[in-house]
Amino acid sequence: MIAIAKPYLTADEAQNAYDTILSGWVTQGPKVQEFEEKFAAYVGSKYAVALSNCTTALHLAMIVAGIKEGDEVICPSMSYVATANCIKYVNATPVFAEVNEFYNLDVKDVEKKITPKTKAILLVHQIGMPADIDVFKALCAKHNLQLIEDAACAVGSSFKGKKIGSHGNLTCFSFHPRKVITTGDGGMITTDNEEHYKRLKLLRQHAMSVNDRERHTSTKLIFEDHLEVGYNYRMTDIQAAVGIKQLEKLDFIIAERRKIAEHYNKAFKNISGVRIPEERENYFTNYQSYALYLIPEGKLTRNQFMERMLEKGISTRRGIMTSHRESAYKNELKNVSLPESEKYADNSVILPLYYPMSTSDIETVIKEVQLLLSGA
Repeated sequence: MIAIAKPYLTADEAQNAYDTILSGWVTQGPKVQEFEEKFAAYVGSKYAVALSNCTTALHLAMIVAGIKEGDEVICPSMSYVATANCIKYVNATPVFAEVNEFYNLDVKDVEKKITPKTKAILLVHQIGMPADIDVFKALCAKHNLQLIEDAACAVGSSFKGKKIGSHGNLTCFSFHPRKVITTGDGGMITTDNEEHYKRLKLLRQHAMSVNDRERHTSTKLIFEDHLEVGYNYRMTDIQAAVGIKQLEKLDFIIAERRKIAEHYNKAFKNISGVRIPEERENYFTNYQSYALYLIPEGKLTRNQFMERMLEKGISTRRGIMTSHRESAYKNELKNVSLPESEKYADNSVILPLYYPMSTSDIETVIKEVQLLLSGA
């Protein structure tokens, strides 16, 4: 079976994790701080805060942005359900807007859905393809809204020559094994706002007034206070040790993923009824996923195509889900109409793409896609 994705982990990560374990400091210690500093430097932000995963990062982003009960946050439905869930965690209301052909928010539809209750826009850089950050920054400035970025899939991607994580107020990343780099699980928030940075560090560790490093290295007796209701959203030093080594390889991994995507693009661009991903000028994607869009009324439906690929020993995944049709949301959102999101979700399929993917596996995927969709 050709897998849909595999993390690229080597002896470097294992050795760094091993050394960290033997150091005796395995959580919220010097390796976490090192990973944060190196990640901030990589993306070009002032600050980075490591967390247990991207969902907890999104939750804390909502809190420090001041989103609360009664507020509305506009976001895509066409995204993993965590995007909408983080809004519900603070008792606010997710307002779903349409996406464009690049699977990112449609700014015109977003503006139509702004109300006096709207407090923020949660912009998703879907499957690693950057959204147009500038138009959303302008829209937020016009309506006095916060812009928060869900960059779960977009580590290493760029918009107008700047890394995702350097443009906005609060940007959240994932290090899940399906992502381009991994810490097993884990997340990060980048920000240039010092007040946000300080509060994020508090909230991730039960809002403890004195962090573990300060307590354990102090030559004087220190008692901590808990300044507000916080959370246990910490990253371990073992995870951070893996992340440090993964970050060193990130540009190389992205370059290799882009080579595979280019092979796919070249092979599929002339198949009738298929649309390949488009990378526009000033947009640089890490190809976290390769989504092929099957135009309806084509040779095969998306699900038929996936079944045939599975029969050939090739894993695929459905296109990005739509949260408004999941059981957690559909009963309370019966009147939501998002035909574009549903069209793209129901007719797109994600193909295997990872490093190191063998030339033989790449060629097998290409051959089977061509046979199934073009009859070649």
